[in-house]
Amino acid sequence: MIQAPYKENDTLGVIAGGGTMPLMVVEAAKQAGRRVVVLGLREWANPVLRDMADVFYWCSVSRFGRHLRLLTREKAYRAILAGSVKKSDMYGRFRILRNLPDFTTLKLWFLRVPDKRTDSILRTVADMMAERGIHMEHCVKYCMDAMATEGVLTKLKPSASQQRDIEFGWPVAKEMGRLDIGQSIAVKEQEVIAVEAIEGTDRMIERAGGLCSHGGWALIKVAKPDQDMRFDVPTVGPDTVENLRAHGAKILVIEADKTFIVDRDEMIARADRYGMIIVARRDANGA
Repeated sequence: MIQAPYKENDTLGVIAGGGTMPLMVVEAAKQAGRRVVVLGLREWANPVLRDMADVFYWCSVSRFGRHLRLLTREKAYRAILAGSVKKSDMYGRFRILRNLPDFTTLKLWFLRVPDKRTDSILRTVADMMAERGIHMEHCVKYCMDAMATEGVLTKLKPSASQQRDIEFGWPVAKEMGRLDIGQSIAVKEQEVIAVEAIEGTDRMIERAGGLCSHGGWALIKVAKPDQDMRFDVPTVGPDTVENLRAHGAKILVIEADKTFIVDRDEMIARADRYGMIIVARRDANGA
């Protein structure tokens, strides 16, 4: 990879997917004095971003060449990927016709990525951006106060049996992350109920609830051992708690310093209201 010279200015590009995280990133970047150019991914990005950004463009996730042209035109030589994109949608029927990829995306998808795992795709995206002089920054750079702090975050604490589930499930979740399969697992009585894959955490929670109808299970959501903080940072929030409650989970375990929390106070308040437990822990191996 030949990296183009990096140019410094006050413009930040945000490629925005779904969820609340892009809104938080844009707001924090503007408070830090950045001119913010948002490329909102159709079908995922919140339309509210149009009013928050200094400059806004709707873009297709499969038109990466246009992303590069717009960022270069706006002199956004620093960029952040923020928010979710359902990778499973890329495997739907007639996906090529529906998404109409441009030449740059086709080259990325069929020639540049070594495999179709999320990390492989996003690292190739970062490399191609660097070739155009666009530096991808850590997605939480402007929102470090939203990262999980170590400890039991709720009023309730894990029982001895629940702690055994956490100790059992943590290394399993870490190994799933290392293999880039998923970042979450569901555990009950030291048994893995469900493992997250391409469907994402929310749908895995639904599946786990169906498999453990009597409830009381734990969701363990971790960062990958070699987590690249430029993208794909584990994220939880009030909606996570609502989904867990609806499907019988009792405990949410996340990784301290590496998990992004949307509306922390509201998330904890809801968990306390529902009698749920939230634990943020560090990896014993320092990963």
